[in-house]
Amino acid sequence: ALTARPSSAAPAGSGPKAIAVANRVMQALGGEAAWNATRYLRFDFAVDRGGKTVMRRAHAWDKWTGRYRVEGKDKDGRDVVVAMNLNTKEGAAAVGGKALAGEELRQARDTGYAWWVNDAYWLVMPYKMRDPGVVLTLAGTEKKGEDAWDKVLLTFEGVGLTPKDRYWVFVNAKTGLVDRWEFVLKGEKTPPVPFDWKGWKAYGRIQLADDRVSPKDGTRIHFPVLDAPATLPYDFFALGAP
Repeated sequence: ALTARPSSAAPAGSGPKAIAVANRVMQALGGEAAWNATRYLRFDFAVDRGGKTVMRRAHAWDKWTGRYRVEGKDKDGRDVVVAMNLNTKEGAAAVGGKALAGEELRQARDTGYAWWVNDAYWLVMPYKMRDPGVVLTLAGTEKKGEDAWDKVLLTFEGVGLTPKDRYWVFVNAKTGLVDRWEFVLKGEKTPPVPFDWKGWKAYGRIQLADDRVSPKDGTRIHFPVLDAPATLPYDFFALGAP
């Protein structure tokens, strides 16, 4: 449920206590001005299971203009490159080094957009808690020893590719950072899937965490390449980028 739009102050339908927690998260991350001033993000999204990397995609995103480039593999193991604008959804794509056209190009752009929605949300969800269409509900607190977390439920109204997803975000009462999330996707009636968020540190003016680990089965989702560079060459977003 990711959008490229800047966050808003008070999502419609959200509870004031939940909004206060989201505001505290944004301040801990560096503040809304710092997020909006961060133009470029580069990141590799990787999934490890059983100690092996089973999937990896490389992203470059110009938040200000919507320019975007992603490299990954399709279900048949072929190399896929999509260079598009997230706002207009126009652009180019290639599979196995062959440029696409027509319906194949449209499908590849849809795939690239879906990769961005999924992978970027795993990275920057805490910055998107106050986006239009995101409804925040305070779902209680959790304590363990001297540590405590505010638990915020995120639901969605008319935004994202899967608006029936539900996320519970655990915000550390001391640091204001997200230590864990749990989710149930597509409105399914299954137990929430937990992932611990680890590795918070500064990237330019903002904070990002580069590691997610499931305490349930050890699945690891991480960002082995992660940067918020001040500049990127224009042709970095081309289909045949350097």
